[in-house]
Amino acid sequence: MAKHSKHQQSIIRNYYQNKGAIGLQRLSELVTDLYLAEGKQRQRVWKNITTALEKLEVPAKRIKHLVEQDNPTLIAQVVEEFMAKEA
Repeated sequence: MAKHSKHQQSIIRNYYQNKGAIGLQRLSELVTDLYLAEGKQRQRVWKNITTALEKLEVPAKRIKHLVEQDNPTLIAQVVEEFMAKEA
């Protein structure tokens, strides 16, 4: 395995310390995409949202419910919940 410089180690450490915030930012961007998406693109966005929710450790049962509802407002509420936890 390659050795990393101190600068690279710092970048890697910061990434993992902020991993939750990065995932939450990604999810909020996907909510915007979902509002605008139609047809096959909407299905792709839902797939990405599912992956993002799994990374944020949302229970599978809740993810399934959100996908079945197909309502961007519900995903936006999930983002707000996570933001409130971080504050």
